[in-house]
Amino acid sequence: MTENSPKSRSRWSPWSLHGDGRSVRPGDVVHPDERLSWPRTLGIGVQHVVAMFGATFTVPLITGFPPATTLFFSGLGTLLFLVITGNRLPSYLGSSFAFIAPVLAAKAGGDIGPALGGIVVAGIALALVGLVVQLAGSRWIDALMPPVVTGAIVALIGLNLAPVAWDGDGSGTGVKAQPLIAVVTLAAILLTTVVFRGFLARLSILLGVAVGWALTAALGKLDPAAVTTLREAAWIGLPEFHTPEFSMRAVILVIPVILVLIAENAGHVKAVAAMTGRNLDKDMGRAFMGDGLATILAGSAGGSGTTTYAENIGVMAATRVYSTAAYWVAGLAAVLLGLSPKFGALILTVPAGVLGGATTALYGLIAILGARIWIENRVDFHDPVNLMTAAIAVIIGAANYTLTAGDLSFNGIALGTAAALLAYHGMRLIARLRGTTPATRQGPDAEL
Repeated sequence: MTENSPKSRSRWSPWSLHGDGRSVRPGDVVHPDERLSWPRTLGIGVQHVVAMFGATFTVPLITGFPPATTLFFSGLGTLLFLVITGNRLPSYLGSSFAFIAPVLAAKAGGDIGPALGGIVVAGIALALVGLVVQLAGSRWIDALMPPVVTGAIVALIGLNLAPVAWDGDGSGTGVKAQPLIAVVTLAAILLTTVVFRGFLARLSILLGVAVGWALTAALGKLDPAAVTTLREAAWIGLPEFHTPEFSMRAVILVIPVILVLIAENAGHVKAVAAMTGRNLDKDMGRAFMGDGLATILAGSAGGSGTTTYAENIGVMAATRVYSTAAYWVAGLAAVLLGLSPKFGALILTVPAGVLGGATTALYGLIAILGARIWIENRVDFHDPVNLMTAAIAVIIGAANYTLTAGDLSFNGIALGTAAALLAYHGMRLIARLRGTTPATRQGPDAEL
């Protein structure tokens, strides 16, 4: 009986057993509709939880959202994504860093309600885009957001967040608050990256935070109120839920994030397709809808907006196991962790200096990821349209240009995103009509 024979699949299971269920032969991959033995699948699922954990809990720490609630809805969102995509797209939906800056701006008064409303609307918009893509195909996404635009938007988000790493939300809660702790945390992250191999190296942010936390505890500088809350928190209980509030200002601040989510989800689908050797373009719209619905679900009750996680692609690449069964395990495990108030209270004890050190690396990685998109797609910066599009958008985002119109406020991410789209398509149209610049060259045949 072969691993793909009908008899290898239980009538009650959507997954067939890969080979003997114990090993993966050299050159083989475990496809999304296959699984290893359940003990091995459980182990791989736990690896996915560990891989997403560092980044997923960092987002609510920075934005002031309840960490346990965010973790709970990241797990539920992952399960919903698997259902929407018919178990064909292995993915974990963790907290999206693209939401950080607009959420901080939307909750400037301290209330997370308006920010949650913005997240819900962004989720609705992404789900609608997914519906259109599923019906009309995904080629128009590539036309609207070529790599030069996508890279510029991602880069400007990282640069826009740079002041948050230094000064938190303006209240001195970043590197500025505890420079020594921040430096030690950052040094631990850097050393972990190069000292360890394989999977442990991928946990550099989490291990760096642990080192910074331990040093702060040893120096007796943990927040006494947070420690008291940790002692008193119950081991089992419901997470802290919040109700969204809807305001036009918050919606305008948050809605540009969907462009980043589109790029991240599209990149995830293409990466999984390349690794599994399957054409998954027909599921692109379902991926957008799955992430959009998961974001709506999270924003409706106090969780952070979600996105497909590159960290978990790393786990798949290392193990060559793309089974969606492992992601069901990961999603369920995250839900269970979210039901522990003690765990959420532990996260809230992470000191300001530790966050400053970790976000120095994380925000820088976001900015560099934009440059990586340009390099991998060989964006031609000899073309002045590409050059000016990236240059203007990045500066507007980095300087956090702000435009106020009545009660509405547009920050650097919104304005930089708009500038990238308008500059690229406007200049490209005029140049084509006038014949003043060569056609853009983006892709494997272009040159930097």
